[in-house]
Amino acid sequence: MDESKASHSLTQWHGTTIIGVKKGGRTVIVGDGQVSMGNTVMKPNARKVRRLGAEGTAWGGKVIAGFAGATADAFTLFERLERKLEQHNGQLVRAAVELAKDWRTDKYLRNLEALMIVADADAMLVLTGNGDVLEPEGGENSQITAIGSGGNFALAAARAIDSYEDDAETIARRAMEVAADICVFTNGRVTVEAI
Repeated sequence: MDESKASHSLTQWHGTTIIGVKKGGRTVIVGDGQVSMGNTVMKPNARKVRRLGAEGTAWGGKVIAGFAGATADAFTLFERLERKLEQHNGQLVRAAVELAKDWRTDKYLRNLEALMIVADADAMLVLTGNGDVLEPEGGENSQITAIGSGGNFALAAARAIDSYEDDAETIARRAMEVAADICVFTNGRVTVEAI
């Protein structure tokens, strides 16, 4: 069996929705808890959003992150990002750029399959294995971004209510409810982290 046929015959892991909303001086990342394999829910309450860094460090607990993709790969990337944050005194943008460079060029890291939303009080970014460090549009007043299988649903819902809702967490939670109603790989059991 050639490689292309072999890869398509393997059971595929799917899913997740992660949304980040920055508004009114507050940043929130919300992620659903569903882990699916094919058409089976393997776990309904996975924790895909977390605070990074030890509380004792200057930046510890002040960076939040969510991932979509392979769990082991995401944990590896979280650990690498924590190291970059240590090297760059908690400067998220600089640490994210350095991680993205490594992720794109390092022989081991470039095989990791995940996307990440990372944020601190000043910045919210999407990181990809292509070397991308993307800041959502919207400027200082409001920024919204989403990743994962239900990401586009959550993003559309959040943008629709952004103009009349001032609370970042309310926007993110409502957008996640919409995504969970539409995307079969997303559920309503969410983890919320806010700065």
